[in-house]
Amino acid sequence: MSTKTNNDIFSTIALAGLMHVEDPEIGLNVVDLGLIYELQFLEEEKKIVCNMTLTTQFCPMGESIVDNVTQSLQASFPEDAIEVNLIFEPAWSYDLISEEGREFLGR
Repeated sequence: MSTKTNNDIFSTIALAGLMHVEDPEIGLNVVDLGLIYELQFLEEEKKIVCNMTLTTQFCPMGESIVDNVTQSLQASFPEDAIEVNLIFEPAWSYDLISEEGREFLGR
């Protein structure tokens, strides 16, 4: 699944930064894991809305991952307000992992 967005250029910048945010238990970044579902850039409001998920609703590192996603987006877009929404529909699955992520995981 690719990340849904309303601005491909800004999304490319955001995703490049998010490549440095890892799930510490898996050791793979949130982009290649397929955790970032949507990035919306509300230019008039100077706000970015990120809808993301976790590999499981009970992920013990969930709060830390969400905080790191927020910090990464803020670093890439320092003038904008950042809103990160944790959603679980659709549920995450291994099918969402990128080809690079599968190679990293040896699958």
